[in-house]
Amino acid sequence: MPVAVVGAGPTGVTAATLLAQYGIPVLLLDRWESVYPQPRAVHLDDEIRRIITWLGIGDEFAAISRPALGLRLVDPDLRTLAQFHRDPAHSVHGFPQANMFDQPELEELLRANLKKHSCVALRGNAEVTEVSQREPGLVRLNYTDRCSGEQHVVDTGYVLGCDGANSVVRSSIGAVLRHRRFAQRWLVVDVATDAAIDQWDGVHQVCSPHRAATYMRIGENRYRWEFQLRADETAADFATMASLYPLLSPWVNAVPADRLSVVRVAEYTFRAAVANTWRQGNVFLLGDAAHLTPPFIGQGMGAGIRDAANLAWKLAGVLTENLTATVLDTYEQERKPHAQHMIGLALAMGWSMTAGGRAGDAVRRALVPRLHLVPGLRSLFTNSRTPALHSNALVHKTFDGWRHAGTLCPNAILPSGERVDTVLGTKFALVTTKTPDSQLRERLCALGAVVIDAPPGSELARWLHRGGVTAAVIRPDRTVLRAGRRLSALVDAVPRFALSGNSNSADSERR
Repeated sequence: MPVAVVGAGPTGVTAATLLAQYGIPVLLLDRWESVYPQPRAVHLDDEIRRIITWLGIGDEFAAISRPALGLRLVDPDLRTLAQFHRDPAHSVHGFPQANMFDQPELEELLRANLKKHSCVALRGNAEVTEVSQREPGLVRLNYTDRCSGEQHVVDTGYVLGCDGANSVVRSSIGAVLRHRRFAQRWLVVDVATDAAIDQWDGVHQVCSPHRAATYMRIGENRYRWEFQLRADETAADFATMASLYPLLSPWVNAVPADRLSVVRVAEYTFRAAVANTWRQGNVFLLGDAAHLTPPFIGQGMGAGIRDAANLAWKLAGVLTENLTATVLDTYEQERKPHAQHMIGLALAMGWSMTAGGRAGDAVRRALVPRLHLVPGLRSLFTNSRTPALHSNALVHKTFDGWRHAGTLCPNAILPSGERVDTVLGTKFALVTTKTPDSQLRERLCALGAVVIDAPPGSELARWLHRGGVTAAVIRPDRTVLRAGRRLSALVDAVPRFALSGNSNSADSERR
């Protein structure tokens, strides 16, 4: 078995699906028999929606999600301090900038889609107990069947640890979480009702050192509240609707308590941390195993999906001998700075909501309504765009193409009516306003790459023009490898990436 993935949450299933699209056999292990049924993550942005779509469940996700209008910062009396709009229609990536959903429903879609790939074997009730690297290129997994107690041993080439905040895989490689100085206890309340809750259809963040809170509508009849707990409070103090209703009442207006059905009440300690290393040999950490993001900007689950999208195609290229193993070094180089950046934004939001006591409230009332006047600050609160990656083996920042190198290519609509992602698929691409000659086209075809023409006046042509270039090489994860004006130099930068995809595999597991 070339790859074993530990943890079948959104990060693990995304990684397994992307590997399967290249025909890479995967053993996917999870300690639970099925999807955990309780609500958790409820938001993903347009970049993650783009990844969800190229997994093959774009239409299905659209049916279970809804766009949100953005973010509103309010005082304890729900008076608006500042509002940050997000496009509920389409962004540069082709999807709403903010998407609300129920995580168990998303996970059911991901697992149903995974069944289409015969090269992936999913084992539930499989508790991994040990991960060891006994020799170069070989990783041994020990796991226990939680139903029968039977012990299993699996030898594999690579292990992806997607097993969450209490990661066994992380412990096995000696990695540790480096915690930031942030720990807050919050009450998370999910409610269902068919009554009309007449509130602005975005995320409300209550800024208060006494009772910071968040409100958002998740679905047609589903709502989420989060309240910062005081030192003497626990979730047990809010186990009934009678005890919850005073917290909810500012939003629910005249809706009586008996019209509100509690789906879940849970206490969480929101933390911020990043593992000191994300890799040892052929073992990698992804998602919460590598980083913990407070939920204030809705980027925790999305960060893990970004990890999977970054690593999977590189690993597939190495396993098929299209890429050298050194490209795997770029995974942590590229993903850790972005994860740290998003954690920083989440912490800034958390502190802005809760810090400062009475003096902090006065400062918020004076300054927050003027935030939109600060250049760039509005987009800081609403834009989760991946910052440009730094130069490395897979990002070439040349003199003429540095603006676009390391950024994401827009998912533009092409003259054919298709979007870029549909044509790009799982390959490299040359996006160009110039027509490559037959020799260059043949070279690209031999390398397994596609050509995407950007006609004058098109969205892609305008994007290239803004970067001062006429063409760009796009990686399978939609990141610009290199941009410039000389087609021959750009074609020289395209690596061989001719993968067959969709192969079946025999089960290499042994007891």
